[in-house]
Amino acid sequence: MAAVNPPLRVLVVDDDPLVRAGLTMMLDGADGIAVVGEADDGGTALAAAAAHAPAVVLMDLRMPRVDGITATRRLRQGPRPPEVLVLTTFDADADILHALRAGAAGFLLKDTPPADIVRAVRRVADGEPVLSPRITRRLMDRAAVQAGAHQRARAALDALSPREHDVALAVAHGRSNAEIAAELFMSVATVKAHVSHILAKLDLDNRTQVALLAHDAGLA
Repeated sequence: MAAVNPPLRVLVVDDDPLVRAGLTMMLDGADGIAVVGEADDGGTALAAAAAHAPAVVLMDLRMPRVDGITATRRLRQGPRPPEVLVLTTFDADADILHALRAGAAGFLLKDTPPADIVRAVRRVADGEPVLSPRITRRLMDRAAVQAGAHQRARAALDALSPREHDVALAVAHGRSNAEIAAELFMSVATVKAHVSHILAKLDLDNRTQVALLAHDAGLA
């Protein structure tokens, strides 16, 4: 008998009970996904994540006590950090950048179609970055580079080996592991190993932060 893969464990965090209920119903109805818990605040999200060990946390930003950015940062600093996918009605540049720099793997708006939300949950669980198409170009156009950030980003990327540099640029351009493997004539396992080495060398949490670093360096 073929082995059955365990469901993808998801924690839903939103201070609106109707939104939580809708997201839970939608995700529980998707094949291979199980909502293992809900939280109404960033603080309770930390406790729920510790109790249920989700692979992905679907995170609201604006909550009354502990906001989503603070909760994301704390979750990503934990011993078993889940991937965090922000789902919010707010698309201010500052919110987007703060969430991504806190370690979020993706950022979607709440008017995103349900099927795209489900797809995004699966993508971040697989280590792929996700940004709402509506905000991607504006984010890249308006993100302010702090003094010296360009030089620091260039220096960081220059520390990579030539092959790692190629993989980092492919990651920054949104390529999947399979696409990178095909473009650079290597196995998917080798691509995954390179990505792990890149994250370790650059002291980054995920592929989205690699893309931000390449953007700061003027390479993406």
